[in-house]
Amino acid sequence: MIRTVLDTNILISAFLSPKGAPAKVFDHVLNGNVTMCFDSNIIAEYKEVLERPKFKFNQKAIDQVIEFILEAGLSVVPKPLNIDFIDEDDKIFYEVAVHVNGHLVTGNAKHYPKEPIVVTAAEFLEIIENQNKELQL
Repeated sequence: MIRTVLDTNILISAFLSPKGAPAKVFDHVLNGNVTMCFDSNIIAEYKEVLERPKFKFNQKAIDQVIEFILEAGLSVVPKPLNIDFIDEDDKIFYEVAVHVNGHLVTGNAKHYPKEPIVVTAAEFLEIIENQNKELQL
């Protein structure tokens, strides 16, 4: 099973554009094709950002998404990494991705170390597609 960490911008984009690549990534989470990994800091970040008044997201939908992530995802306690980040708030996502040996899906790859685990939503969809092809062989 592919393990992934979704940057908050991917989750927001999935809410805003239900047909876009971030929504397709989240669909794979909802369908159980991908295990979403998180820690308590990531959940707190998701809640804080999704509940911002500027987005006007339905509170019930926010609660359902958070509840699903908590129930279906993998909660971890990663080791802190001694790496400087442009935006230190982004570090939590990277630490979890490294801890679970998974992918970090983001719309802001420039905020993270240039490593193969940091991918865009489109790149992650290709990874899933390629893995599915390999399983069919």
